Amino acid sequence: MGRRNDHTAEALHAMAMAAARRLLAKEGLSGLTVRRIAQEIGYSPGTLYNHFANLDDLVLQVNAETLDQLLARLRGLEQQGSEPLPVLRAMARAYIAEIRAAPQLWSAVFEHRMAKGSELPDWFPGRIARLFEPVEAAIGPLFGPGCEADCRRAARVLWSALHGITSLVLSQKLDLATGLSAEDLADDLVTNYLAGLNRKLTNG
Repeated sequence: MGRRNDHTAEALHAMAMAAARRLLAKEGLSGLTVRRIAQEIGYSPGTLYNHFANLDDLVLQVNAETLDQLLARLRGLEQQGSEPLPVLRAMARAYIAEIRAAPQLWSAVFEHRMAKGSELPDWFPGRIARLFEPVEAAIGPLFGPGCEADCRRAARVLWSALHGITSLVLSQKLDLATGLSAEDLADDLVTNYLAGLNRKLTNG
């Protein structure tokens, strides 16, 4: 029988999130259910529905934590210099390192789909957009003042290309497809993309 009133609402929420992360890290999305999480923390499934609207809500909150961990790492790198190339290369490598450290959690970020008829809550796209802010700040010196639109576009183009590399990391097909390390590919991607931007800006 599940425990009752043993923890505050905040503590129970944190316990459920931690249990969900453990299950995701071990078994991926296919092993995650409200019942399994409830068993992990010793409460009934009904209790969890007092804290999460449904399983989608819980997964999105766990995914947001995963994104926030990467954001904290990127913000630390953002302060390390004003030259775009070394900072952006470091950010790309940090992204790869986060994925290598927790592949199942990142698979949940990329693969989770809302239940039929449901839509993403308004708050979640904002969490994703925040990830681009350090990248936009790092790439800004290439464009100069008033570059907001150009910086946003460049950051998203760069991330989209990098996502292809990280997808191969997650699928464990990088060696088969390229024979190169993800870090080396990311270095080349960032270097060549910035070189192309420089040429474009220089030539007008």
